[in-house]
Amino acid sequence: MRTETALASAGIDPASVVSAEQLGGGTYNTAIRLRLADGRRLVLKIAPPETGLSYEHDLLATEAEYYRRTSGPLPSVVGAGPGFLLMTELPGVPWAEAPDADPRRRAELGGIVAGLHRTTGDGFGYPQDPPHPTWPEAFTAMTDAVLADAVRFGVRLPRPAAEIAHLVRRHEPLLELVSTPVLVHFDLWNGNILLDGPRISGIIDAERAFWGDPLAEFVSLTLFRDLDEPLVSGYRDAGGPARFDLPSRRRLALYRVYLDLIMVVEMTPRRDSNAKRARFLTTRLTEDLDAVQRAL
Repeated sequence: MRTETALASAGIDPASVVSAEQLGGGTYNTAIRLRLADGRRLVLKIAPPETGLSYEHDLLATEAEYYRRTSGPLPSVVGAGPGFLLMTELPGVPWAEAPDADPRRRAELGGIVAGLHRTTGDGFGYPQDPPHPTWPEAFTAMTDAVLADAVRFGVRLPRPAAEIAHLVRRHEPLLELVSTPVLVHFDLWNGNILLDGPRISGIIDAERAFWGDPLAEFVSLTLFRDLDEPLVSGYRDAGGPARFDLPSRRRLALYRVYLDLIMVVEMTPRRDSNAKRARFLTTRLTEDLDAVQRAL
């Protein structure tokens, strides 16, 4: 889709664009920063012509729904349609580009996430797919889909896909503890958290959100690091619904496996030939599968 078409669909005269700059850092959609003659600063996201993994369809509609339904430091939707999303640009730079070990900022992040998790729904799973009545059904279907993608793309996994699927099903009683669908961002690593000076100024890239267990959020919040007390305390103090007891940590291990699977499998349709990254992610998946196995 051309930029002009997306702008016109949102009721904006394409001639009002003063500058357009493609943004880097994304791995799926194309993002373009726009400056308008009236001073507005917008971001236009355009979906690729082909999907990769099974769940990667209509993701921009999911992102628009997330911003419209959730309260927090989020972009405002200016326009949306098939294959595009136009939204306001938030101030700041990705936390990944401005690392800061100040524990108060992690506590602030925990409070923001607790606020995001006040958005609940009527069914479980990805918003772009038919809802499931229970979380075990939804999570099993989500895992089965990425395992089917692994088979379809010929991805070598550290264990057979059928064995991994069976391992997930053996943990369904744990998943039955989740009864309320919460809108989970599931991509809250530091690249999608914006900092503007001393404060967190924005949460972006919510295209991979799903209705599920709020505990799953902590997989990306602690990507490649341990669960830290400032984050947990900030979350609890703001009324976050999740607990961090032993059953919760076992569920968290399952969700790590799910994210590992996505990161390993998506390398093939994206034609990512980085052997070092592949080895690292496969090792991580192996370790997380072993941890889930030991929990039985």
